[in-house]
Amino acid sequence: MSLQAGAAFVMSVILVLSPHLDDAAFSVGPLLAELSDRAEVFVATAFTKSEPKLSEFALACQLDKGLSADADYMAIRRREDLEWSRRVGAQAVHGALAEAPHRGYQSARELFGAVLATDKLEDALKAWFEVLISTFRPTVILCPMGVGNHVDHVWVRKVATATFGHKFPLFFFKDLPYSSKLSSFHVEDYLGSSGTWRELKVPLSRTAVSKAQFAAEAYQTQIAFQFGHIDRSEEHTSELQ
Repeated sequence: MSLQAGAAFVMSVILVLSPHLDDAAFSVGPLLAELSDRAEVFVATAFTKSEPKLSEFALACQLDKGLSADADYMAIRRREDLEWSRRVGAQAVHGALAEAPHRGYQSARELFGAVLATDKLEDALKAWFEVLISTFRPTVILCPMGVGNHVDHVWVRKVATATFGHKFPLFFFKDLPYSSKLSSFHVEDYLGSSGTWRELKVPLSRTAVSKAQFAAEAYQTQIAFQFGHIDRSEEHTSELQ
């Protein structure tokens, strides 16, 4: 995609595929704040389902955010996401799939390892993506690269690429905070070595960055845990592939 592809974002319907309830905000929040005045922005988060019974690892993921064991963690996160969407000017869409700790992944190491043979998400994720397409009729789709290899991010990239790769303008963004923790990485490792990937940089105004930072503060259960301090919510990327 050349820099001229930036014109595709003007007066468009933009569909952003987010694995979790904060991934789009932390990775491309300023971009979405910039575009929300000129386009309809829908942020569709796949893994938002509440689970009544928690594995030991799933419970640990909740407790380390300072929440009680009986709290509905995902309900809290969905409310945070709705507030973020209101602040940034996007519309939130919540999928009904369960996060990886509810699908057999039992440690942080497993979250960033190989996809489990028992984790058969492809059909359900593809069906949901197709509903999103028929409902919102997007002009442009934004998708995580899967930098860091979190299994939920890998699933979204894999199924989105297979489903939309030749049908819609498909842009990929670098996953934060994972990409910021790597000293370097190669785009080809995530998107293939076809040689067709080019970086698209979208200019961002100070207003958009400030708006995105304020919006990100809605994720009270996540931002300090992920970034260590709320000011680091400014560390977004405006680069797409």
